[in-house]
Amino acid sequence: MKPTSWLYPIFGTMVLALLATPNLMAQGNAQPTCEGPEHHQFDFWVGDWEVMAQGGKGGLAGTNLVTTTLDGCVLHEHWKGAQGGTGESFNFYDRRTGMWHQLWVDNRGRPLRFAGQYADGQLAMKGESKAPDGSTIHHKLTFHNNTDGTARQVWEQSTDGGTIWKIVFDGLYRKRG
Repeated sequence: MKPTSWLYPIFGTMVLALLATPNLMAQGNAQPTCEGPEHHQFDFWVGDWEVMAQGGKGGLAGTNLVTTTLDGCVLHEHWKGAQGGTGESFNFYDRRTGMWHQLWVDNRGRPLRFAGQYADGQLAMKGESKAPDGSTIHHKLTFHNNTDGTARQVWEQSTDGGTIWKIVFDGLYRKRG
């Protein structure tokens, strides 16, 4: 037997114990999940939707498939506009801040980021983007959980720092099929 050969079994056991420690710690300290009610405040938006323009008074604006993914932690939007535009968003609740977040990007590569809170049957979020001239555009996005099973999305923009707001999209969501 070599003088150091007795260290191999001890060293090997220590390495295995160190590798197993994070796994054992994770079992002992349960990780948070997205099962709490705050993570499901926006579930009213999940579905396969036909979206009518002007709050339901106009023609077809498009279709929207909203699904849940990542063990219910994320709502994934798949928008197809009646005029050919497409886009997707990822929506999630951040338990650390108590805020909902949305990251949207369309088929022209234009991202928008929103953050806000759910209260009184609606999710209200705000965000900012830059216009081609470099000026700031302020956005308000409000989703209404209607009692009749429909949902409404109102998107407003301001180019004067929030003094005057213009509705740029008002869609009434009705389940398809």
